[in-house]
Formats: sequence, C-alpha cells, structure tokens
Amino acid sequence: MSRERATRRADREQVATLARATRERRAARDARRRATRSAWRARLPRRTRWRGQQGLLARRRRAQNAIILGLYLSVQAIVWLLTADPWVRLASALLGVLALPVLVTLTLDRRSRP
Repeated sequence: MSRERATRRADREQVATLARATRERRAARDARRRATRSAWRARLPRRTRWRGQQGLLARRRRAQNAIILGLYLSVQAIVWLLTADPWVRLASALLGVLALPVLVTLTLDRRSRP
C-alpha cells in the first residue's frame, strides 16, 4: 500500500513539476513580449487625442457644419425625388459639391463682415 502511495505521490509531483515548468515558460514568454512591446511603444510617438475641442467656437462650428450638411442632403433628396433623369441627378450632385464651399464661404465667412 505504501509503495502505491509513493508511486502516486511521485506521479503527482512529476505532473506538478511539469505544470510549474510550463507556467514558468509562459510567464517568461509573456514577460519578454511585454518588454518588447514596451520597447516598441517607447520608440513610437505618443497617440494624439481624437476627442474634439470643447469650446464655444468649436460647438458653433460643429452646429454650422451639421446645418450645412443637412441642407445639402435635403436639396439632393428633393432633386432625386423630383427628377428621374440620372444625368440631372449626377449634375446636381457635382454642382452641389463644387458650389457648396463657395456658398459657405460667402455666407459664413466672418472676416469679410464689418
């Protein structure tokens, strides 16, 4: 009976030793990966924030851009609903894309106002 216990204990110890060695290899590999990753991150430039500006002018600009986009899309929707000719639709889309910056500059440019 004691011989069986000794062999079972030896088997358990062998399995535990193998598991410990596997854990140590994984831990060493993870540590190497973390070190490599941190070394690469140290070489790369810092990530910039993509969160937008929070001031009054930024909010006003976002509102103006939303209104401009809404008006452009509504004009295009009206043209698409009223005409079935694809050339007219394409022409209105291209004309809108080309004329939109001019109209925005003329209507919203604050530098030309007294």
